[in-house]
Amino acid sequence: MEHRIELRRLRPGDAEFCFRLHRRALGEYVAAIWGWDEPAQRAYHEKNFDTAHTRVITVDGHDAGALTVLDGGTEIVLGLIELDPEYQGRGIGGHVVRTLVADAASHGRDVVLEVLDVNTRAKAFYERLGFVETGRPGEHKIALRYSAP
Repeated sequence: MEHRIELRRLRPGDAEFCFRLHRRALGEYVAAIWGWDEPAQRAYHEKNFDTAHTRVITVDGHDAGALTVLDGGTEIVLGLIELDPEYQGRGIGGHVVRTLVADAASHGRDVVLEVLDVNTRAKAFYERLGFVETGRPGEHKIALRYSAP
């Protein structure tokens, strides 16, 4: 079954949606490294949530995830993609990332991102899409790059 996958601008209340999404999508990985401290995570989210560059991923009209993309000059930075576990494994994330990569490549730009090293599922996902590890920029992070042809 084909899904209608779209990106929409943030609306009032979406910051809370994105915080709950983060807990559901990445909470286990955050907990594995630092432990999940709800007040600390909420404070970090409130301070760092990027309203200017974040879009909500919708699937058939339902809020399913979030995407943050930054213009890094010569490259596009995939700052964040999170899908609610209910929507994972359906090709939705792959569609969103392939669309981003194709758009960047059409402008001769690479796509770069960082992933938590404990999130082996995400690393494997990006590698299936053609991303290559380029380094370890921090104690818990792996850098990946998709080079434009």
